[in-house]
Amino acid sequence: MSDFLPMSKREMAARGWDELDIILVTGDAYVDHPSYGAALIGRVLENASFRVGVIAQPDWQNPGDFKVLGRPRLFFAVTAGNLDSMVANYTANKKVRNIDDYSPGGRSRLRPDRASIIYANKLQQAYKGVPIILGGMEASMRRLAHYDYWSDKVRRSLLLDAKCDMLVYGMGERQMLEIAQRLQNGEDIHSLDNVRGAVVVRKDIDAVKDPVSIPSFEDISKDKDKFNTAFREIYAEADPVRGRTVVQKHGDRFVVQYPPALALGTEELDKIYALPFVRDWHPSYDKAGGVPGFDMVRNSVTSHRGCVGGCSFCSLYLHQGRMIQSRSVGSMLEEIKIISQDKKFKGTITDIGGPTANMYMAKCHLWKERGACREKRCLVPEICRHFKTGYESSLDLWKKLKAMPKVKHIFVGSGVRYDLLTDSYSDEYLNELCAHHISGQLKVAPEHSAPHVLDLMNKPRFNVYEKFTDRFERVNRRLNKKQFLVNYFIVGHPGAKLEDALQLALYLAKKHINPEQVQDFIPLPMTVSGAMYYTEHDPFTGKKLYVAKYPHERMMQRALIQYKNPQNRQYILRALKILDKEGLKKALLG
Repeated sequence: MSDFLPMSKREMAARGWDELDIILVTGDAYVDHPSYGAALIGRVLENASFRVGVIAQPDWQNPGDFKVLGRPRLFFAVTAGNLDSMVANYTANKKVRNIDDYSPGGRSRLRPDRASIIYANKLQQAYKGVPIILGGMEASMRRLAHYDYWSDKVRRSLLLDAKCDMLVYGMGERQMLEIAQRLQNGEDIHSLDNVRGAVVVRKDIDAVKDPVSIPSFEDISKDKDKFNTAFREIYAEADPVRGRTVVQKHGDRFVVQYPPALALGTEELDKIYALPFVRDWHPSYDKAGGVPGFDMVRNSVTSHRGCVGGCSFCSLYLHQGRMIQSRSVGSMLEEIKIISQDKKFKGTITDIGGPTANMYMAKCHLWKERGACREKRCLVPEICRHFKTGYESSLDLWKKLKAMPKVKHIFVGSGVRYDLLTDSYSDEYLNELCAHHISGQLKVAPEHSAPHVLDLMNKPRFNVYEKFTDRFERVNRRLNKKQFLVNYFIVGHPGAKLEDALQLALYLAKKHINPEQVQDFIPLPMTVSGAMYYTEHDPFTGKKLYVAKYPHERMMQRALIQYKNPQNRQYILRALKILDKEGLKKALLG
């Protein structure tokens, strides 16, 4: 095991360092584990012989917190953390969150709102002239002009608001290494061009080859049709194989987004996950009881990146992309050997998965040469004939894991894509999953039942979900097991009306389903659904959409879906009165 990356001068001295090359500033607590972005980038840079330190959750009101490691030789790398800071700090109803799973002891408000901007500003005050590079989820989601739900307005590219030198989007390993090596070789930060997966600001674009120019920040701020025009172009170019450079004018300057970084191959991923992570939180958090979010991933393994689902409300296509990048079976076996040596390990691997667990080793032969299709989706409205699951690899992995000493259980804790489990090609996978790899509950996300809402979400029709539930129940009856589905639903998504929530509630009541996992829709920056929410139009078809923008209506939609909760009774009665459906009171409330 390695030591933690240094967080203090004392820890630097223990390594014999009096200066750092790169300092990572993060809005999360420092957990040295590959599921934490700052740790992952830090280890990649360290492996390339750079001296790297971490400033985690600095007090933005104390300038000294930004000086604890001194001045870096190359640059500061700033991230708000694993989540956008506004998502981390506020609920969908814009109320302050009471718990932050990425902070010591779950304490909230240890990161500022718009953390990337605040951290960058404080670093600029502390060290004039040191390059600052933004990265992480907040940077990815705000890299160009975007609608911001919390201020209810279109904001400029984060790069301009933070007044930084460069922004990295996506997972970041390739581009951060390239930037570090080019600066090490003497290049100037202000002339670093053509870095895939990076965004820069330029006074002119004469040197940019074949750019796609999209409507300016000023235009999309005033015209929602132009907002959607810009969005369509950004969405179309978000592919590492066929994507082109996107340019957007902001005042008298140009924000230049270079094409996404090329996907990592299996061998490259294996090397990253084999780096010497301590796999624990920094000991400075022990007195606070550690970092709650880490307990959820301590004994889990990431099998792959990316998701072909393309759900409209999800930011994954912005960050990890639509093409699956998978690790080898051998790599995961080695990681689990390390996990099993931990004295806290009790024999259970809580999860092997990724954004969607059953997409491990999924492939399309077109990806290598053409990338993800520009005008076509892999799974909706039906599964593309070119898309191939990787179920044989998952079955092989599970078989080998069950033979490992000290490993008693291997569970799939992350969700599965149920439309990939409805036909005979998935028989063996589903049987094995139900027989050995569910801890009693399996997560699935039907999200809604109304066809027009599901279409806008880019989700399969509800009859596909029903087909899956029938198969799931049959398999478990045959196995003589009592296992249940944890169903995720979204309320308030664009297109969803109060009567749609009522129809879903009646279905759930008839099936005796009482969903606990109901999410209030949040229009995340630069997502399809975010564009729908802001413009009240489908960005691809131009169709006018109904959007529930008032909290009381969203509360009624949620109350109907969670009809069993006694606290929801008054909202249900109000909704039934509005819909003139008071005769359905007994069906929902008994």
